Amino acid sequence: MREPTHALVLGGGLAGMLAASVLAEHVDTVTIVERDRLPEQPEPRRGLPQAHHVHGLMAGGVNALEALLPGAVAHLVSHGARLVDVPGDVLILTERGWIPRVPGKRFALTCSRWLLDWGVRRLVLRHNRIAVLEDAKAEELVGGPTRITGARVQDGGRGCTQQINADLVVDATGRSSRAGQWLPLLGLPAPREELVDPGIAYSTRRFTPPAGLHELPPINLGYDPWRPLPFRFGALVPLENGQWLVTLTGRGVLPPGDHRGFVEFARSLPHPVIADLIALAEPAGPIRRTRSTANHRRFYEKISHWPEGFVVLGDAITTHNPVYGHGMSVAACQAMALREVLRQHGLVAGTARRIQRAVACAGRSAYQLSVIEDLVQPTVETNRSLAVWERWGRRYASRLMLRVAAGGRAATDALLDVYTLLGPLRRCASPGAVFDTLRGPGRPLHDGPPFTADELAVLGREAPRHGSAQNRCRPFHRTGDHPSDSPLAGT
Repeated sequence: MREPTHALVLGGGLAGMLAASVLAEHVDTVTIVERDRLPEQPEPRRGLPQAHHVHGLMAGGVNALEALLPGAVAHLVSHGARLVDVPGDVLILTERGWIPRVPGKRFALTCSRWLLDWGVRRLVLRHNRIAVLEDAKAEELVGGPTRITGARVQDGGRGCTQQINADLVVDATGRSSRAGQWLPLLGLPAPREELVDPGIAYSTRRFTPPAGLHELPPINLGYDPWRPLPFRFGALVPLENGQWLVTLTGRGVLPPGDHRGFVEFARSLPHPVIADLIALAEPAGPIRRTRSTANHRRFYEKISHWPEGFVVLGDAITTHNPVYGHGMSVAACQAMALREVLRQHGLVAGTARRIQRAVACAGRSAYQLSVIEDLVQPTVETNRSLAVWERWGRRYASRLMLRVAAGGRAATDALLDVYTLLGPLRRCASPGAVFDTLRGPGRPLHDGPPFTADELAVLGREAPRHGSAQNRCRPFHRTGDHPSDSPLAGT
């Protein structure tokens, strides 16, 4: 009779839960070690302070989540999450103009981070092979330089430390991971690390909009790494509880923490539409602020003699500038990579190394995209330089965005496939995208937010007439809503 097999997952966030769901297909039992008490409802928890800010699951992450947990997307939507077509259901202002809202096949998921984690956790923990040890944290790995055999875990509930043995240990403890310190204690080298901190700060607040306005589309305003300092950008995302989540972001300037300053900062964004909307809404919570926006990569896959029985994934490998909204989607894609390796090879000699390389590959394009954007910023702090191909690629991307704003379909498809993690970075250099870009930038199709006629009706504004203004939507306003010096006055 064979010995029962066991996997140990350190961290009960999104990356850890998805990894556990995969491992349950290949071992007899899975134990998740989580330092928090996990809430039974979609609520804040101590170990997830970034959940107060805007989150989303890109199309690549949505596809991965549904493949890993069939029915997960419908489950989340039934609890208020919104499945949005990109760019058909989103207002996006790039550095070169508004992206036309043409229907596509890229469906992103918008909701609070608390709902997403809760929904995934609820589905994963239905599996009878998976158990959670809450209020506990790993203190160190057990084993040697050739094999990790478990971890020593401090159990806060029992007030003791216990050794938990496992055939495979997965570190999904996020940006606070200590794997880089643990490995040298076992005779292994620490990974090479790369840091690209663009010097960006966030302020986020919830708002309760008037009846009917909650159904407006998500809005993303203007991230432009080339624009001189200080630069401001922001996002508005409808949440599952009838509220809006508004995140204001500054480069070279700190978004304020008081209400008046928050509103004034919103008015100074590349377009006033978010400021106009929150002027109609009521604050529904405190302003939350953070400066934790650095890209940080640990190259575990480059360690020449990787031990059996150990894998690192999620934010424990790479943290991304949250401006791009890629972190959770990368975690889902890495769980898919974990599944593919285990289904192909099983838990045999060499599997851990194969997994480590596969999960690094799954997150590479998203990281490169962030770094190429952020390294050109004058506020960046980094231990690496911008390669020639990256500098050329960023300038090409700027020209590509001009074509996107003018309605170039091949350029739009390529750019959005990359940004939504449906394709690798090289997708933007495909023959169709290059040819479309070289045709010339053209004139942007929209000189204001491209609201639909129905959305404008909700806002109390008429759709533009056909003729010289065909396909153009001017910024909205309601009579009496804005003072005469408002950027929208006279529209």
